[in-house]
Amino acid sequence: MALDMLGELEAFATVARKRSFVAAARTLGRSPSALTRAVQALEESVGVMLFNRSSNAVSLTEAGERLLPHAYKMLDLQREADEDLAGISGQAYGWVRFSAPEFLGHGVLPRLIAQYAERYPDVSVDVIFTDEIIDPAKSKLDFSIRGAFAQSSELIGFPLWNYSRYLYASPGYLERRGMPDSIEALEAHSLILHTAPRILKEWNFRSEEQAISFRVHPKFRFSSGLAVFQAALAGVGIARLADWMAEPEVEAGRLLRVCPEYKLTSSGGESPQMHAVYPAGNLPLRVKSLLAVIRGFGDSLGEKHAVML
Repeated sequence: MALDMLGELEAFATVARKRSFVAAARTLGRSPSALTRAVQALEESVGVMLFNRSSNAVSLTEAGERLLPHAYKMLDLQREADEDLAGISGQAYGWVRFSAPEFLGHGVLPRLIAQYAERYPDVSVDVIFTDEIIDPAKSKLDFSIRGAFAQSSELIGFPLWNYSRYLYASPGYLERRGMPDSIEALEAHSLILHTAPRILKEWNFRSEEQAISFRVHPKFRFSSGLAVFQAALAGVGIARLADWMAEPEVEAGRLLRVCPEYKLTSSGGESPQMHAVYPAGNLPLRVKSLLAVIRGFGDSLGEKHAVML
């Protein structure tokens, strides 16, 4: 295929990934009509239909299924060539695609991406916000940001920042229901459980003196970490939250720490970590630069914590 078909291949591959011309156009920063024309031109060039189109859905034909892996390979080669040239010039350009927990879309990542875009104006960013675990290799992403604990896999881990988890509730809720004076007293309270990426049956508490495993009987279950956070603020109940999320609300008087001498850990007593994972291989400059900006946010959290101590 000629090099002038690379734009058509990118349009085809993005529509195949998004299963939508509109969503693909939004991702590539093009109009749906322009994307449709690019796919039609590719279909004319190869002589077969690549998509089954209906008013409700877009799906690959058999020919489209066969072409897709070849399209990915050609686009990967193009990106590698672009990256080699970028390494010579010291410039970063192209797309960075990654997934991140939903809460990071609540102010944190938009601010960091704004900083990044000012420094690297030729880079475009595509973010999937979800609390589910996404494999970046299978989803053709540059990396995935995850919280909690790193899982053993063939993916490479990139630490971003460490944090601790505690229980939090609003002053209004605690005024109505009272402050629990022990872990066992939580049984009488409305507990909010985050169900993604998996449902926990137990919370593991640790203080300087003891470790306690507590069987959770939630009154509310949410698949969204952002919803858990907002529910705690609204006075719905007691939630397990990351300190970097909740402590600014404590300082503002909108949340209080519950059973403050206990932090929540893994069953082995480990504290969680925000981290990114990516497939093995060299990271392009545009990806390394964005990860450095995100890690910088974690460094600022550490500096703030040191000042507080």
